[in-house]
Amino acid sequence: MTPPGRAGIVKRSLVIAGHSTSVSLEEPFWAALREMAAARGMSVAQAVAAIDEERGGRNLSSAIRVAVLAFVRDAARG
Repeated sequence: MTPPGRAGIVKRSLVIAGHSTSVSLEEPFWAALREMAAARGMSVAQAVAAIDEERGGRNLSSAIRVAVLAFVRDAARG
């Protein structure tokens, strides 16, 4: 496993609200996003679409990172 500080950026294409977009995230964030989506009974694209609807003016990749962090923190609290 790559140390967190050395994780490379991985760019993936998704369809969100009927539009194709590319999202760049570090692989650990992609893995946690997949876990978050599965825990919520959603596909990754559906989870990203939900984040996209709530992000306001923030960059989508940043909004995803913040959402994933919140999910991980909530899971750690039990």
